Amino acid sequence: MLATATTHPAAIYHMDFLQAIVLGLIQGVYELFPLSSLGHTVLIPSWIGGNWALLVKQESLSESPYLAFVVALHLANAIALVLFYLKEWVRLIVAFFRSLVRRRIETDTERLAWLIVVATIPVGILGLLLEHTFRTFFAKPLAAALFLTVNGVILAAGEWYRRRAPATPATPATPATPATPATRPAAETPGSPEPAPGPAGADAARGGAMSRLRDEHLVAIDEEAERALNAQISWWSTLWIGAAQSLALLAGISREGVAMVGGLYRGLSHENAMRFAFLLSAPVIFAAGALKVPDLLGPLGSGIRGQAIAGAAAAVVASLAAIFFLARYFKSHTLRPFAVYSVLFGVASIIRFGFF
Repeated sequence: MLATATTHPAAIYHMDFLQAIVLGLIQGVYELFPLSSLGHTVLIPSWIGGNWALLVKQESLSESPYLAFVVALHLANAIALVLFYLKEWVRLIVAFFRSLVRRRIETDTERLAWLIVVATIPVGILGLLLEHTFRTFFAKPLAAALFLTVNGVILAAGEWYRRRAPATPATPATPATPATPATRPAAETPGSPEPAPGPAGADAARGGAMSRLRDEHLVAIDEEAERALNAQISWWSTLWIGAAQSLALLAGISREGVAMVGGLYRGLSHENAMRFAFLLSAPVIFAAGALKVPDLLGPLGSGIRGQAIAGAAAAVVASLAAIFFLARYFKSHTLRPFAVYSVLFGVASIIRFGFF
């Protein structure tokens, strides 16, 4: 149960472990879905009421244990994104420093690394200047409901524009060499045995597993995706998409949603728009959480660190599940269901918290 600290004029409440885990699951899913985790960590507890609603009231305070708890959840989201796309992040970081040493950009990977840096600049500056003010002023149920409705309109507008925009020519890919009995791998030749055990067989098995992952669109950025991003995303577009991410400072607006809409506007497919949004989000989420770690380690974290660890663990699991789901979902689906959900839940919440 939540205990009241009567020594504090604003009456600080401490959550229990069940609440911490549930909020961690909410954060993990809704941060990566185009639906706003901040908005839902305000709205869902407010709908439940009771001690849950008391947690939300803390978020509008300038300092509170709940804000320190939210820091741990954001770090968990960033960790999940980095772990899932670890190979791609290593490749991008190496490419970034390689281009610094050479003082020029020569490859698609190097350009993509710099696109991420450029996109991070505006959201980083605006976040440092406005994050605390926006979180404490707008983290209220009615405001979150209004902005969640706006989020649905943004997603719907992105889909509307995508359907009506002229088709963007696909990035030419290197033509594949037709497989012949002489060149086809042994495992693909009818009646042939499985690859022999040993290093060659192990390499073939790993190659087959990677091919399946690429077929399922679970690779963050492969060579084809890099070519598409570099062909369709300009430096100015990246800057604007990065600035649009700052709308996520408003509880109810989704960081992933606005970034995906920016990608769709530039002609990206849904899969590549999602990939680009995830790559843009990871450093922003991580930096926002890291800057607030002293709050969690300081007096505000007293009595809530165990709950923060439990909530963060739940958020990591939920984030990984969300990434797996979305990587498959956007292979053949659109943002429309998320737009409809945002508008319906947003309007219902406006009625609930604006008139009752």
